Amino acid sequence: MIIFLMYAIITVYLGTGILYFASKRPDYSHIRQTISELGEDGAVNAVKVNFGLFLPVSIVLITIALAGDGVGFGKPLSLCIGIGYLLSALFPCDPGSPLWGSRKQSVHNLAGVIEYGGGIYFLYQGKAFFPGGGQMLGTLFLLLMISLILLASPPEFKWRGLFQRIVEIILYGLLLWINYP
Repeated sequence: MIIFLMYAIITVYLGTGILYFASKRPDYSHIRQTISELGEDGAVNAVKVNFGLFLPVSIVLITIALAGDGVGFGKPLSLCIGIGYLLSALFPCDPGSPLWGSRKQSVHNLAGVIEYGGGIYFLYQGKAFFPGGGQMLGTLFLLLMISLILLASPPEFKWRGLFQRIVEIILYGLLLWINYP
């Protein structure tokens, strides 16, 4: 129950933080822009986003993964997501979060590969833990794959932020679902 509550609290904290910091940028679009762009180099609240939002989220997720009693693939999934947020906090993206950019952007992109690659892998592995939920997990897996392909599109793609949010909802929803008491 404690692990579930910690995931629930961190999910609400992250979601609320994203909404709050987005509201401080009148030009920001949840549909068009990635979550990382809230903390991009030069953003008004970059330090607050990276060290007051992304870093605490990463610390909680990594702590749960290393010390918690999470269910099955929940611990390694939590670790992948936590590492993704940790690297994102320490290596903010370039403006617009391009696919190619500075070395820092490359590390930032690696963070996404760890988080979302881990998400794909552990969602696929989850079929073994949920024999009755295999079809639903298969559907989530397909949605995750499509969303990630679209997320990896150039910044000019107008739906990039939406597809990232779909991926994040799937990953955090999965953490909550598999740890529900």
